Amino acid sequence: MLSVEKLRVSYGQSEVIHGLSFDVKPAEIVAIMGRNGMGKTTLMKSLIGVIPTTEGMIRIGDQAVSGLESFERVGKGLAYVPQGRMIFSTLTVQENIETGLTVTGEKTVPGHIYELFPVLLEMKGRRGGNLSGGQQQQLAIARALASKPKVLLLDEPTEGIQPSIIKEMARTLCRIRDEMGLSIVVSEQVLSFALDMADRVLVIEKGEIVHDAPRAGIDEARVASFLSV
Repeated sequence: MLSVEKLRVSYGQSEVIHGLSFDVKPAEIVAIMGRNGMGKTTLMKSLIGVIPTTEGMIRIGDQAVSGLESFERVGKGLAYVPQGRMIFSTLTVQENIETGLTVTGEKTVPGHIYELFPVLLEMKGRRGGNLSGGQQQQLAIARALASKPKVLLLDEPTEGIQPSIIKEMARTLCRIRDEMGLSIVVSEQVLSFALDMADRVLVIEKGEIVHDAPRAGIDEARVASFLSV
């Protein structure tokens, strides 16, 4: 569903992603793990088109999206929840989600989104800025789902969120995969969260994939060693 081949990304003269390749199957959750500064966020931003790539190919299904603008990639089925959530704090919960409908042509929020996030239904008239961090993260995911994506990208979704909410988020992502058939790519540092929801774990180190393992039988100590400072 998502194919990344020999991707290279640079900031000026400094290359950050070095010929990176990986695939994500339909209805598969892949966690991309690594310490701060190893290229996780740069990779996510390059996939959605916020940062240009210098080389390589990105495909959604059989469609190449590498040369497209971010909004065009959303139209092809890619959705992105950025680090820090970036919700519209002055808009209501409902208005925030409705901004995700622009590519679908629909006018109302699909009911299944509120089924996934019942707290958002209760708070749909409340301003986004008045929600807790965990609720804002749910709102950001709901907004992304409103565009009816094929692939959902989540950049550091557990950042600044309490442990009980993190457990709930893992269950929700598994529901999204199972009920909606989405492929999900999550960049993450919290190993317990990754093991709760991912089908496969990749480790990125200095802009390259250095470890790729299915969750079943994963060597947790080995993965943890890449994450330790």
